[in-house]
Amino acid sequence: MSSDNIEKYKGNHIFGKAYKRMFENLFKEKNSIDRVLIDEMILLCPETEKFLYTEYTPTKSFYIKSMRPELEKHLEETIVKYPGENIIQKITGFTSELKERAVQNLEKIITGGLEEKIIKRGSDFCNEVSRVACALFQVAGFASRMIFSVNPYKAYWGHSIIEVFYNGKWGAIDPLFNVIYIFPDNKPASVLELHKDKNLVIYNSRGDLTPYTNPEQFKKCAISNYFIWEWKKYNYSESKLNDYAKKILDMANKGWPGGTRWLFNENL
Repeated sequence: MSSDNIEKYKGNHIFGKAYKRMFENLFKEKNSIDRVLIDEMILLCPETEKFLYTEYTPTKSFYIKSMRPELEKHLEETIVKYPGENIIQKITGFTSELKERAVQNLEKIITGGLEEKIIKRGSDFCNEVSRVACALFQVAGFASRMIFSVNPYKAYWGHSIIEVFYNGKWGAIDPLFNVIYIFPDNKPASVLELHKDKNLVIYNSRGDLTPYTNPEQFKKCAISNYFIWEWKKYNYSESKLNDYAKKILDMANKGWPGGTRWLFNENL
């Protein structure tokens, strides 16, 4: 696929006007790492799926030892501390516990920063926890990349997970909720396969269909490369929540009285 053809499927507009405005309001610094990953994501669709699963992402990690020694230390501790049959389970178990240390006071929450800082402070933001997991898998020698998904028919119904290349194929992993998406025969299940087969999503929901393990969450998906060996080119500045984010989170904490809806007329 040519670069010209890719461009129309790339960027923060691919999920529609409302989500474009949401992304721009949440991540106002255009050069921040979390905004860049959104702005560079490519929509998963029939026109792009072959490119995204053949050419787009190398299937090996080019991380060089000692580039990020603190991350290496976290990985070593995770291998020893966390139960599981393999490194996939161990890393996913570690990242899912970051939400347990997350600050809940909206006035004190800090976002952004290097993965090492996110690990230290904890986080229950899916994009941050996914970025940490993406980095740790690359340190461990696995190719990995960021996934963004939305239900375009519902307000603020977005989520971030990752894909990891293991056992010879891409497999979707939710690092925040400790879900490793697989087929009944234990082969990795990719985001493309989840997008096409709602029964595969239900199979992996463990009998508990949450907004994040629900076929509706995979209605539209996009993929963004994040290579931590290129980390010096990104802006990892930290910041407090802006008023836009605080309003949405406050409503979420209250259980969305009156129902989920676009609070700032993003869809108009």
